[in-house]
Amino acid sequence: MNDGYDAGYGDGGPYELVGYDEYGRPVYRQAADQGTQQAQHHDPYGQQGQQTQQGYGYDPYATGGHQQPGYDPYGNGGGYGYDPYATGGHQQPAYDPYGQGAHPDGTGQQPRVTEQTAYIPEQPGSAPERTAHIPRQARPADDGTDGAGSAPEYRTEQFAFVEEPDGDSEDVIDWLKFTENRTERREEARRRARSRIIALTVVLALVVAGGVGYLWYAGKLPGLSASDADTGTTAAGAQKRDVLVVHLHDTENGGTSTALLVDNATTEQGTTVLLPNSLALTAEDGTTTTLAKSVEDDGSEGTRTALDTVLGTDIEGTWRLDTPFLLTLVDLVGNIEVDTDTDVPDPDAGKKGGPPLVKKGKGQTLSGKMAVAYATHRAPGEAQDAQLERFGQVLHGVLRKMTSDPDAATVTVQTLGQIIEPPLTDADLGAFLAGLSDLAKGGDHRTELLPVEEDGTLTAEASDGVVKDVLGGTAKSPDRDAAVTVSVRNATGDEDDTEKARVVLLNGGFTFLEGGTAGSAEATSEVVYADPAEKENATEVAKTLGLPADAVTKGKISGNARVAVVLGQDYDPGS
Repeated sequence: MNDGYDAGYGDGGPYELVGYDEYGRPVYRQAADQGTQQAQHHDPYGQQGQQTQQGYGYDPYATGGHQQPGYDPYGNGGGYGYDPYATGGHQQPAYDPYGQGAHPDGTGQQPRVTEQTAYIPEQPGSAPERTAHIPRQARPADDGTDGAGSAPEYRTEQFAFVEEPDGDSEDVIDWLKFTENRTERREEARRRARSRIIALTVVLALVVAGGVGYLWYAGKLPGLSASDADTGTTAAGAQKRDVLVVHLHDTENGGTSTALLVDNATTEQGTTVLLPNSLALTAEDGTTTTLAKSVEDDGSEGTRTALDTVLGTDIEGTWRLDTPFLLTLVDLVGNIEVDTDTDVPDPDAGKKGGPPLVKKGKGQTLSGKMAVAYATHRAPGEAQDAQLERFGQVLHGVLRKMTSDPDAATVTVQTLGQIIEPPLTDADLGAFLAGLSDLAKGGDHRTELLPVEEDGTLTAEASDGVVKDVLGGTAKSPDRDAAVTVSVRNATGDEDDTEKARVVLLNGGFTFLEGGTAGSAEATSEVVYADPAEKENATEVAKTLGLPADAVTKGKISGNARVAVVLGQDYDPGS
């Protein structure tokens, strides 16, 4: 089958080149009969040429001069169409590659192509993918002319629009979305980090402020403690403490034992401070006395005031606890557990050498009677501090067995039947003991012994430790010169008499100095003073020791003592 793309095929007449298709392949049509018609020459480049006679073409260089012979692309010469098959004079219908009809003038001539750019393919074979160039053709003029003199008009269907592939556009959109999301995530991470830093800063500021506030409240910030330059005293600090003084009166053997019960609400710590009887105090008349003598002579009120002065504390009340009430209290709480440090004989035993009432050992269960015997026990020649330690153990055992309910503790105090000295009341004492009981059960209660010098004054250890830290006060012992210093030399032949005389003198408000032991016993005692002004003091010393008035004599005294005593065999410690 013959088509317009294969010239010379079949038995038709000669063909002529009319153009190229969209793939760059040549397009032919059958030429008209040479005898009757003029060959119509196709201008493949769309140039505005002139019609020529048969065998002539256009002037490709637009010289505008004489006619040039037509261009014969197949070398036939003479400008006539090439007829490869020599078919003769009949004509084939012309092939219209662009689907355009015959010219309206009936000549069969194709309309002239305006502003066309010739496309010459490099290869006549299969065309690569490329953009088609479609020539714009003039629409016939409405007035019936060939339209050569009128402006060309175009229709939409004459144009082919090539759309660029949009496959990459989705990738670009996805990349933009990814970049935007990543940026947003980074910004969100930065915002969260800033929020965390701000929150952490606020928390740290609150913690620091709370710590500083606590230290300020506790009075532990350096440089903020209030002080009095005139008196040399330092304020106890901002800690809240409740302090009671308790006196244990031994109604059977005589003598007293004193302790301070401290409940520190700020540190939530309870303490029992044991006070030696030799602690030097200032009496109501301004003279120097001892704690034991103050309890006996000045009573509860005077002793509490003297303790406040020497320790710089604020004692809220006094609890006088006689031994019978201690016995009842231990039985009410259901016995106590104590780690005893010595065997205590039974005071009701008919003969010595019997089984002890209290055995030495850990975790000993003590009844009321056993607790009283252990709290007041003092072996011959033993210092009073040892007896005070036992008293403190009994108090600690009672607090641990006491109820922590204030109302129940008040009922226990009322059951004792003792008279509470004002301003302390049964309810106050019950609530105070219940609070200390709660601390003792939780392991927040301890016992401290107030250390004192031989003359009864407070040591530096006492000032920096117990007085300042536990009591929140400042030690202010009486002037050493205010107390009469007594030197004692033992010539009785019994070493225990020295300790007994020391206790008696300290309780009498005198300052005791150790004078040693004589090489041999002496029959009579002697009290010597050197300064006549000290005669009255010497007489008071003889009276305190139970010696006769004629034992006082004027003589020579060595050392710093104001009165010297030599104990003879006539000295009776029990007098």
